[in-house]
Amino acid sequence: MTTYNWELIERLLHEVQNSAGHSFAPRAYAEEHATAQAAQGQATGNLDDLKALAADYERLLLKHGYIESRPEGEGGNGENFILTPRGSALLSLLDSSIPGNDHPLQVLDEQADALDPTTFDQVAAKVQIA
Repeated sequence: MTTYNWELIERLLHEVQNSAGHSFAPRAYAEEHATAQAAQGQATGNLDDLKALAADYERLLLKHGYIESRPEGEGGNGENFILTPRGSALLSLLDSSIPGNDHPLQVLDEQADALDPTTFDQVAAKVQIA
């Protein structure tokens, strides 16, 4: 069973939304994420490992069709992205702005590999998880 750092993935997806005109920098976002966690008194673990994980997530999200290159007309520079419909669906499930709703994360965690495109598309299609 594959486990994911959903908070980090959520952070990366939000950064994808805001990446018009500048390069996507997953390692820097991981460092900012760790700083924010530390400020809230949460354990951050090894920063280098978190940075490497963020870079791995960037590759995985691109490979599995959650993000794609941002078109030049939308601020694309060849080094930034936009969310695909699948990426938007994932962000909707992860969005921490919905307090007290951990059920979508629970459902994702129950999957053998929640970010496998086929698995995710089936899970995301279930209205009751949102």
